[in-house]
Amino acid sequence: MFNRFVVIVIFVPLAIVLIALAVANRELVAFTMDPFNPGNPALTLTLPLFVMLFLALAIGIVAGSAATWIRQGRYRKAARRHGAEAENLRQAIARTQQPPSQATSQAPNLPKPTA
Repeated sequence: MFNRFVVIVIFVPLAIVLIALAVANRELVAFTMDPFNPGNPALTLTLPLFVMLFLALAIGIVAGSAATWIRQGRYRKAARRHGAEAENLRQAIARTQQPPSQATSQAPNLPKPTA
């Protein structure tokens, strides 16, 4: 239900705006990568303006996602470390709750303390 609401309220108007933008900006535009010689055909890309706008949007989304993923790396590492510590504690608790005949034959293997 919520997904259908998101599609109708957000994506449909966004699609309409993007289609209108593409239709209104069909003219060819030259994009040159040589600021000192703008007429150099080897470093000039000629595409419709809406294609360049969509490419810029896509590059921005990818760059922003990559930057966010890199910045949050320490949090993912901490979550993995805490998950491993929690699993070690669960295993140690499970070993201590074994029947007495098995518990006396094995000493509990507790995880090493971390700093």
